[in-house]
Amino acid sequence: MKLAIYQFAPLFGQIDKNIETVRQAVSGKDFDILILPELAFTGYQFVSSDEVAELSEEVPGGPTCRAVEEIAAEKSCYVVFGLPEKSGGDVFNSAALIGPNGFIGKYRKAHLFYEEKLWFKPGDTGFHVFDIGLARIGIIICFDWIYPEASRILMLKGAQVIVQPANLVLPWCQKIALARAWENRVFFVTANRTGQEERGGREPLDFTGQSQAVAPSGELLFRMAENEQALHIIDVDPSLADNKQVTLHNDIMKDRRTDLYGPLLR
Repeated sequence: MKLAIYQFAPLFGQIDKNIETVRQAVSGKDFDILILPELAFTGYQFVSSDEVAELSEEVPGGPTCRAVEEIAAEKSCYVVFGLPEKSGGDVFNSAALIGPNGFIGKYRKAHLFYEEKLWFKPGDTGFHVFDIGLARIGIIICFDWIYPEASRILMLKGAQVIVQPANLVLPWCQKIALARAWENRVFFVTANRTGQEERGGREPLDFTGQSQAVAPSGELLFRMAENEQALHIIDVDPSLADNKQVTLHNDIMKDRRTDLYGPLLR
């Protein structure tokens, strides 16, 4: 499977321009699945509920989803991207999965970070795995990385590739991702943004870039530079994630001691 990550700095509020930036980046490129950052087309640092309401949309059916559906159809590919989702009177920090034939599914961010708690409702979708034929895909968003339970649930549900649209500002995720891949024996793919946002007199946010892909062995397959704006494409074999054996006598699925894990649910 040819997996692509596009790392860039979205312009806040300029959805159409950001969509065109992505269109140009993927033009003439060949891949099976494209991973884009969290809130990929709106920007991240909201300063009012009015902004959130104006830039959010229904999923599916909203204009951003329709634009990405066009890209997926033209490229005959799958796309995972983040966006603010409007649902009734609530707004979620969500990610959508769209394929050549249209919308497939969505995930709503479970663990909100910092001022996201001012604008978004905690996600209620749970953690789902989407079988696209080429691979079984699980989705988390940004700060979900700090909770190992999220990735573990996706692995237990059969995910071969965990993808993470992100707007990372803390310095640790890229390192921890190696552990998430190894401890679950899955591919762990982070599509982070780059650049800086400073709006409404708030503290400037410097995004860490360094989008990357990690193999089930814990091997770092590639990592982009902090300020790089580029499309990176890599070949991966999702079936490698089906082997959960660590040694001749250890299998991470068979050796789990669920009889001792009760406190995790408290």
